[in-house]
Amino acid sequence: MYRNLFDSHAHYNDQRFDEDRHALLGSLPGQGIIGVINPATDVESSRQCIALVRQYPFIYSAVGVHPHEAGQAPPDYIARLQTLAQSPKVCAIGEIGLDYHYDFSPREVQRRVFEQQLQLAAQLNLPVIIHDREAHSDTLELLQRYRPTGVMHCFTGSAEMARQVVKLGLYVGFTGVVTFNNARKPLEAVAVVPPERLLIETDCPYMAPVPHRGQRCDSTMLPLTAQAMAAAKGMEVQALLDLTAQNAKTLFGI
Repeated sequence: MYRNLFDSHAHYNDQRFDEDRHALLGSLPGQGIIGVINPATDVESSRQCIALVRQYPFIYSAVGVHPHEAGQAPPDYIARLQTLAQSPKVCAIGEIGLDYHYDFSPREVQRRVFEQQLQLAAQLNLPVIIHDREAHSDTLELLQRYRPTGVMHCFTGSAEMARQVVKLGLYVGFTGVVTFNNARKPLEAVAVVPPERLLIETDCPYMAPVPHRGQRCDSTMLPLTAQAMAAAKGMEVQALLDLTAQNAKTLFGI
């Protein structure tokens, strides 16, 4: 069994875990999981994440408003997030960013909410967890302006895009996408990311790796992602898990 697995992005407050959440989470340390970062998507889920981490010493939370929810953010959301961020084990502002694939919120609203949360992260001296889907130019422009510490999560872009992200001083997080049949681009990106900037994540309940693609994902599936990443880096799987665990601890101040 592998040890020292750190899931740098999971959504255990998602309703798909309602039936067995506590049984599953209680079992994770026995399967080598030493840490989980659980980001929020809006103010209410920020509260849920904080409540969840109080029950499990190995889980940490982020607070923030996802681009999908940007249009529904209350007028005082920044003040609320600022208060919530003072809670124990809140280690980042996230999940924040831009999503021009679904456009569930108007793009100008997404940009405003993203920028305001980058400003909040700078004020609080916290890293950010960034969502970027088909919005690379606008995302990079804001990241270049504010230069946060943080991670570009669920990375599926090219090797050149990964180099741009690393040049900005960010970490790059990879999910079970690297196990998919069409994973050439993300695997090329894994190969060029410096070891000290590499993170592994599930983004569960989404992004389950092969052979579980389409099923509900959880942190026990991390070894499948790690195997694909380790092959791309020319590393032993346990060495990659040790490396990414240390990187997560460094980034999130754990």
